[in-house]
Amino acid sequence: MTHTGLALAATVILLFPMGFFLLSAPAFLLVKLDIPPVTMLLRGLFNAHFMMMGIAGVVCAIAFAVAGRPMFAVGVGLIAAFAIWERRRFLQRMDAELDARDSGDASAVRRLRRMHWAGMLCNATVLAVFVASIPYIAPATA
Repeated sequence: MTHTGLALAATVILLFPMGFFLLSAPAFLLVKLDIPPVTMLLRGLFNAHFMMMGIAGVVCAIAFAVAGRPMFAVGVGLIAAFAIWERRRFLQRMDAELDARDSGDASAVRRLRRMHWAGMLCNATVLAVFVASIPYIAPATA
């Protein structure tokens, strides 16, 4: 496989978890977050997303480094590091809001919804930047 092919394969690997989350997370806007099984499913979705982004990001960063694209390797490495670091913090915050909701805090559901929106917005932003950088990953040969 050529270096350009390796870089493009790495791009597809990283696009998969971002695209999956982009398509699956909005479904939770249609349900109430005061239902415990729904919020446990949402928590599991975020957990899986952060894990997939961390693993895929590390694989992609290594592939970009091998392909001779160090700037992309650093950028994707930062995405992976953010996903790994944010996973623990985000899930702890979500667990705290779930506990608050279960103990009767009426505004906890609103804070959960805000976290959901923030997670979707962050993913959409990273996805848009990454998709916009694809022409620079595999420059056209003329």
